[in-house]
Amino acid sequence: MLGPMSRETATYRITGGARLHGRVRISGSKNGADYAMAAALLTAGDVTLHNVPDIGDVRQMEEILAYLGAAIEHPAPRTLRINAANVARSDVPARLAAQLRASFLVMGPLLARLGRASCPPPGGDAIGIRPLDVHLAGFRMLGATVEQAGDAFYVRKDGTLRGGRVLLDYPSVMGTLNVMLAATLAEGRTTIINAASEPEISSLAEMLNGMGASISGAGSNVVHIEGASELGSVEHTIIADRLEAGTFALAAAITGGDVVLEDAVPEHLDALLWKMHEAGADARPTDAGLHVLGADAYRPVSAQALPYPGLASDLQPQLAAFLTQAEGASTIHERVFDNRLLYISELRKMGANVVATGQTAIITGRTPLRAAPVSALDVRAGSACVLAALIAEGTTEIRDVYHIDRAHEDLHGKLRALGASIERA
Repeated sequence: MLGPMSRETATYRITGGARLHGRVRISGSKNGADYAMAAALLTAGDVTLHNVPDIGDVRQMEEILAYLGAAIEHPAPRTLRINAANVARSDVPARLAAQLRASFLVMGPLLARLGRASCPPPGGDAIGIRPLDVHLAGFRMLGATVEQAGDAFYVRKDGTLRGGRVLLDYPSVMGTLNVMLAATLAEGRTTIINAASEPEISSLAEMLNGMGASISGAGSNVVHIEGASELGSVEHTIIADRLEAGTFALAAAITGGDVVLEDAVPEHLDALLWKMHEAGADARPTDAGLHVLGADAYRPVSAQALPYPGLASDLQPQLAAFLTQAEGASTIHERVFDNRLLYISELRKMGANVVATGQTAIITGRTPLRAAPVSALDVRAGSACVLAALIAEGTTEIRDVYHIDRAHEDLHGKLRALGASIERA
């Protein structure tokens, strides 16, 4: 695994104008890897994970697991072996939680296995408030005691966690996962109603079932978990990252390119591909994954960022960058995060005609973009800047690309292999 990048020096320099062409392999899912690593805390056996991306968020989760007492090995490239037999700590310190949104996911496994856990509110991108009420209410419904002291939340079980019906106020991905993870070792049957349905949840349920859990309905809005007395070892392969795939699909389209996305799962991208087809791009499934052909002109579209299977909020900044090249006015309404539109200020520096009205981005094109110094304000805002830079006149400097490193494995190397003029300073 690579070491952490310096936040002061990580910079991309991209000279626009090249059409992307060739094949690119889509890495394992950032979210899927984080979820699987947290789940490894549920067992004293070995958890071996394949197709783990070499990215910042995975390294942060490794640091958290090691702090808790887990042993972590790297027996092969992109493979992790985790053994949590000697995990005794149940507290995540603020310095680690502040850097990773998925840090709060260790609460469910630690509660189930050790009977206690504590963690401050998680950090990550500054894209809006992520209420923890869904997680905490779910723990209470399983019989846990929840308290807040200082900056941290504390949960503990008095006796045994007991299954029950848990209704989520909204389909929170990590709320669904935290309750599901805790319920795998609870007594009796747990039913999660209004559960999130993302592919990474289905994949994690498959992994947990391989460990001896009994989970059905994952991928729908009602999930059933029959509690087990203990879980064992497992070997699991992380699914392809649908958000990286969507980013490369839009990169191919915005440059008028011709790119095959190897290992991409098209059905995980239905909402994005539908909008790309509306705009005039050609994106079709192949035996290898997904083949994207760009066009010389695009039509405007209207879209909404919604929970899965809707358009992913994590793809709307990149879609906005793409729509700067559509003829006419496009709109994207954000219904997931309340601060997702930060990227607009950076695209405007490059000449994009984008304005925000409440939670709606209005993009008027077709707009010639020009190079300018911009910042990756978060993971996806940084990706949007990269897409814009690929077609901008001149050489764009993108600062703070450590944000991009959190989710993308060797993004600059992959783009360079497709013909982009990109360097990392």
